[in-house]
Amino acid sequence: MLTTKETITDTSHPSWKHKISNHAQIGGIETAVLDNGPARGTRIAWINTGTGLRYKVVLDRAMDIADAFFNQHNLVWLSHGGITAPQPFSNQGIDWLKTFAGGLLTTCGLSHTGGPESDEYGQRGLHGEISNLPAEIESVIQPDPVAGKLEMSITGTVKQSMALGPNLELKRTIKSTLGSSSIQIIDTIINRGNQPAPHMLLYHCNFGWPLVDEGTDILWDGEWQSREGEPNNKIFNKNNNFRKCPPPLDDHAGRGEEAAFIDITKNKDGECYCGLYNERLGIAVSIRFYKEELPWLINWQHWGKGEYVTGLEPATLPPLGQAKARAENKLIFIEPGESKSYHLKIEVFNNTEAINHFLHISTKANK
Repeated sequence: MLTTKETITDTSHPSWKHKISNHAQIGGIETAVLDNGPARGTRIAWINTGTGLRYKVVLDRAMDIADAFFNQHNLVWLSHGGITAPQPFSNQGIDWLKTFAGGLLTTCGLSHTGGPESDEYGQRGLHGEISNLPAEIESVIQPDPVAGKLEMSITGTVKQSMALGPNLELKRTIKSTLGSSSIQIIDTIINRGNQPAPHMLLYHCNFGWPLVDEGTDILWDGEWQSREGEPNNKIFNKNNNFRKCPPPLDDHAGRGEEAAFIDITKNKDGECYCGLYNERLGIAVSIRFYKEELPWLINWQHWGKGEYVTGLEPATLPPLGQAKARAENKLIFIEPGESKSYHLKIEVFNNTEAINHFLHISTKANK
């Protein structure tokens, strides 16, 4: 395993100099096609940072991220069904759940987040259609450590479009750097149509065992309310420590779940932090984003037996649907030719100094 010092601050005399023939000995990007089960024919890319962090980008599912590992430890929750091939016409009712793999990132939107709904503007299924659309890959850039180029990236475009209707295009770049246990996601959403288009976006980040276990800390800072706005929510109430992961709960079987909508605190630079810390494993996972771009955080907690997961979900709005956002005059529109950009950074820490710093900034804003 490489150290940050070797790959970033000492590229002129790293320990691997003159000892490698191919960058893949350290890390890089490997593309492939899954060939069995419901995912058969689905394109993926494995990205290895050389630090113990490696993750799978599902190119045919909006370049979402499924599996993610740090050393021997899994970081994410995967649904029973796992990865499936894209089903672009599944945007009805709760069909989204039939293709929801979980994973480190499932993108929700681009025009609706929340439950199924229907009004004079059309029908919309749970969490929109973007995660069931394949990307057109524009570039795969490999690292070249011998030449001092440590960054790697993959870029693609995903079109959520229809004739004579809304045409939104997602351009996504996912970056990592050899020697850094982090993932950068840079999204630009462009309205290619000729009318203003409604826009909602949510990054559904799903964490599971062993990172998520009894006693794991759930880290965020901000004013919150339960999804239903009820003071006696089973999880999100002032008499319950909802910032510690509990054991599996019988009353979360099936559709049992709870969620909180958080007006997340930003620091003096406009950054927001959230994440998880498992003291037993000595691992913390951080999510960083910008309040101006993604002013809300949703904490989803679902502790069913065999479906044990918590989600941290930066979003443009709480996922209460396009109709409610429109009625409250909060719905975002993207004008023809206009674009909006979003930046997310996911990072893994496993040393005491970095973990302590993250614990401080994720629970107390630096105003």
